Amino acid sequence: MLDNRRAKVLEALIEEYIRTGGPVSSAAVLAHSKLEVSSATIRNDLARLESYGFVSQPHTSAGRVPTEQGYRYYVDHRSPATLRSSTRARIDGFFSKVNRELSDLLKETSGLLSDITRLPAVVIGPGFASEIVVGSHVVPLSSGASMLVLVGKTGRVIQEIVSTPVEMSTSELGELEAAIENVFVGGSVLEGAQLCIDAETGATERVLRCITTVGETLTAAATGSPQVHVGGASQLAALWEDLAHVHRILRLLDHQDGVYEVLGDEEGVSVRFGIEVDRDAEDVAVISASYVAAGESIGHVGVIGPTRMNYRRTIKVVEEIGEGLAEQLGS
Repeated sequence: MLDNRRAKVLEALIEEYIRTGGPVSSAAVLAHSKLEVSSATIRNDLARLESYGFVSQPHTSAGRVPTEQGYRYYVDHRSPATLRSSTRARIDGFFSKVNRELSDLLKETSGLLSDITRLPAVVIGPGFASEIVVGSHVVPLSSGASMLVLVGKTGRVIQEIVSTPVEMSTSELGELEAAIENVFVGGSVLEGAQLCIDAETGATERVLRCITTVGETLTAAATGSPQVHVGGASQLAALWEDLAHVHRILRLLDHQDGVYEVLGDEEGVSVRFGIEVDRDAEDVAVISASYVAAGESIGHVGVIGPTRMNYRRTIKVVEEIGEGLAEQLGS
């Protein structure tokens, strides 16, 4: 734990480095920090911060730059940020829109987050296991197959092809629809799927087999991978000069497992640097936040960028957008 003065010196150096992108001199630190101390004191503090591993000096004649350890201390001890009224109004206006299908909402949210932060953004949506069902329908497709349609409370429409008996009669179809509505509507998709598997109804044997098949199909689908939306990936090239580095990050974002690894699965707000993100993620920082509905963490929003970024503002934006998404999904 740094004392108050050295913490302010580190904060001043990092914020000046974020602003300029070049090594920061002791004179610049003194001017930014507004500390009423001598230049010699600042130089001594910088030397001590370097010995702690919080800053480094690229060349003996140059100023200093923050290390990942220095960024970590800065982020963990940051003071709260306040968003500009125009930014807050933009976020509030976005989430005031209603009646958007979930996939559209998530895709547009990733775009909003990228536009505001000027960084590539990722939104991981909830799987539909916990989606509350408000409507259901069975649509015959062909001999031996039907489409099950479930409508979620959030407006999400879930469609799954299921095997059904060949030459299913109208009465059997009605029996199946009534049974599906009975077990799914008012509960979650996964709860309904489990009820289908364990069904003990008065249905005919053919319909009962179909209900069990519905349960097995939806259990497998509901416990699969959630939706992932990446916005602003084209901005990567402007953030790093090393194209090989850009390509490594693009490869991560191209695969769902890579995206999950990048954002992590921590609850609340998380900031990770370099090797904490990926072994090839040098000079990379990821800011993410989980969002909650009905008391459960159901997804994550986040941005990926260089370690030289405006952390206080970006963290606040990620938090606010995560909260807005949670509020819309929970309403």
